[in-house]
This record gives sequence, C-alpha cells and structure tokens, in this order.
Amino acid sequence: MIVAEKQSKKLSLVVFSGDFDKAVAAFTMATGAAAVNYEVNMFFTFWGLNIVKLKKGRRFKGRGLPAGMFNFLSGGFKNLPMSRLNFLGASPKIMTSLMKKRNVATLRELTDAALALNINLYICEMSMVILGLEKKDFIPEIKEILGVAKFLELSENGRTLFI
Repeated sequence: MIVAEKQSKKLSLVVFSGDFDKAVAAFTMATGAAAVNYEVNMFFTFWGLNIVKLKKGRRFKGRGLPAGMFNFLSGGFKNLPMSRLNFLGASPKIMTSLMKKRNVATLRELTDAALALNINLYICEMSMVILGLEKKDFIPEIKEILGVAKFLELSENGRTLFI
C-alpha cells in the first residue's frame, strides 16, 4: 500500500515576473492564503526583484554598466508594466484607478497586507548576483537571500506556484 504524504497548509510562490498584473496576482494569492492561516513563502527572482527593491523608481544600480542598464530599464515598483496592452506605461495607473473605484485592493495595498500578515519574503541569490545588487538594495522585510536548494527545502510538502 502506498501512503501519500499529506501536504501542509503551505504556499510558496516563485515571483519571476516584474509585470504589474502578475505582481497583483502573486500578492493576491499570497495574502489570501495567509489570511486563511497558510504559511506563505515568496521567492523573488530576476524581474520579480523589482517588486521588492527599496528605491521604487528607475535607478542605475548594480556593478558594471550592463547591470546598471538592466536595473534602470526594469524601473522598480513604480514602473511595473502590464504584461499586455501597457500603453506606454499608462495601463498600471488605469488599472490602479479601476481597482480603487471598484473597491479592490491595489498592488500597494496588497504588498502592505503581505507585510502585515508576516509573509516570508526571500530573494534569489543568483539573480541578485547577476544583476549586481546587494541586500541593502531591497526592502528591509526581506527575510533572507536564498539559493534554489534552500527555497525548495522551505517549500517542501506544500504547493508551489510560478508567477
């Protein structure tokens, strides 16, 4: 007889997109799960790092010209583009306005809720190294800088989603 290992109430999200709508989806899932007592781990990698940078706008940051350019072009939290129909950056502002008008939590409110719910926020070490960033470049609520193996260990026996 094969006995299946029971999944714990744990949700781990790999946030690898820096798109506004995908960030909204990630934080909606994370805060919803945390609200019903799931342990929630968010692992920010590559363009997802923009969501948790300390400085919210465009910055030449990182070691060397290529890293500085990538970080500047990615824009940070205030410049997250929509994944489709971005309309030269206007769509996230329009979407935020619609969210407020329809009494739906905005991305800023969702990220604030995630912090209030003590969701575990982690940064991918490899992405950070590639982009020439340091821990001081990110919000202080980042719990730890991790490699993939450590994240897999943290997410074991739960569900993992890629956004």
